[in-house]
Amino acid sequence: MHDKDKLDIIIELRNICKRYSLKDSFVLNDVSLQVKESEVVALLGPSGSGKSTLLHIAGLIDSPTEGKIIFENKTIEKLSDDEKTFLRLHKIGFVYQYHHLLQEFSALENVMLPMLIAGRKKEDARKKAEHLLEMLGLQDKIAMFPSELSGGQKQRVAIARAMVNDPILLLADEPTGNLDPETAQSVFSDMLKIMKSNHMSAIVATHNYDLAKKMHRQCFIEDGKLIEK
Repeated sequence: MHDKDKLDIIIELRNICKRYSLKDSFVLNDVSLQVKESEVVALLGPSGSGKSTLLHIAGLIDSPTEGKIIFENKTIEKLSDDEKTFLRLHKIGFVYQYHHLLQEFSALENVMLPMLIAGRKKEDARKKAEHLLEMLGLQDKIAMFPSELSGGQKQRVAIARAMVNDPILLLADEPTGNLDPETAQSVFSDMLKIMKSNHMSAIVATHNYDLAKKMHRQCFIEDGKLIEK
């Protein structure tokens, strides 16, 4: 941090508007959000309110109709596709409601994959993946394939995969939405523990208000507008 009294802003979404055609109403209407270093922000709202759209825009998967995305003090919404891919690989991690694991790869191989794509040495990728899986309580599951894992275990593998390249920003879209309440609490606690130890910032979309209260701030999307309560 450059200033001990003020955390650096990792990402700023400034006056974001999104609609998919001129005939459509705005899914997001003049939404602004800042996320600071090491800050975890909950994003709440009913299904279809625009939570996923906002995460996709923050992660450069989708583009805003209007507005700016400022990441580490650089405007990034107009980067080339290659530059966006580089940022997503090295700086931004994604966790989805469904784990999206590769069925033909073991838990360990699934977690190693982003490091290998980024050009890291296989042995380094193995050590880092093993460490993360151990932190998530899966040290005895690393050789298993997704079909052999429970829902909570699969989601833990997906979280490890999202964190393996040490992103400074994690974007999680209903990361525990498919899990029973007890498993959801456990998985989320483990995810928070790793984020905290790595000073990671995050935006987490969730329907679970109990989980949202564990985060630094709660923001709501209602009628395309973002409201902080």
